[in-house]
Amino acid sequence: MPQFNPEFWVPQLFWLAVIATILFLVMWKITLPRVDVVLADRQDRIGGNLQKAETLKAEAETALAAYQKSIADARATAQAEHAKAQAAIAAETAKREAVFGKRLADQEAAAEGNIAAARSAALAQVKPIATDLAQTITEKLIGAKVGSDAASSAVDAAAKERA
Repeated sequence: MPQFNPEFWVPQLFWLAVIATILFLVMWKITLPRVDVVLADRQDRIGGNLQKAETLKAEAETALAAYQKSIADARATAQAEHAKAQAAIAAETAKREAVFGKRLADQEAAAEGNIAAARSAALAQVKPIATDLAQTITEKLIGAKVGSDAASSAVDAAAKERA
């Protein structure tokens, strides 16, 4: 093997030094600056993206806060309108109940008046009938005729006992 032969070591070391120097210079002047540029661009792009993300996050938070405020305002407005409508309905219901109660009271008073008139008329007709009946029953039971004044007094006395 020629690599292990000492007479070939000097030229091999020479070419090793030349190639290492050339590789070092290529890496130092060409490759590493390009890698450095790529890394710097990448770092700038990442920094820009992070800044943009923070800006968008702040905008999103602002939009969310505005949305939540508008929702809260809409709820408050809706609740106020609901309370207003409920109060209007309650007032209208109370008004209608008052009108209905008055009408019902008027009808009740009229019905009570009609009942009282009918009762008075019925009671006015009962007394002559009771007097005639008392006269007829007395005549049938004891065979004696009773006068209408005596029968009327007896009917009045019996009515007072029952009342």
